[in-house]
Amino acid sequence: MNGVGWLMAIIIGGIAGWLAEKFMKSDMGVLMNIILGIVGAIVFNFLAALIFDFETAGWIGSLIAGFIGACLLIWLARLIKGRT
Repeated sequence: MNGVGWLMAIIIGGIAGWLAEKFMKSDMGVLMNIILGIVGAIVFNFLAALIFDFETAGWIGSLIAGFIGACLLIWLARLIKGRT
């Protein structure tokens, strides 16, 4: 996550994952929320840089990127499992 330390990345990832969990009506634990938020931010930043030549920065940008990326990962997992 750009512009934030590792402790803030964990906190922001947890919040982003939790928000995505509630938005997507998924049931996961705290650890999975943190992982989804951090990995989601990485995935979203990669896709945004690749497609739109755009990158998020700061804690608000990281939170938004984590939320969108986590939602994408939850959707992808459901698609793979066949539960769309």
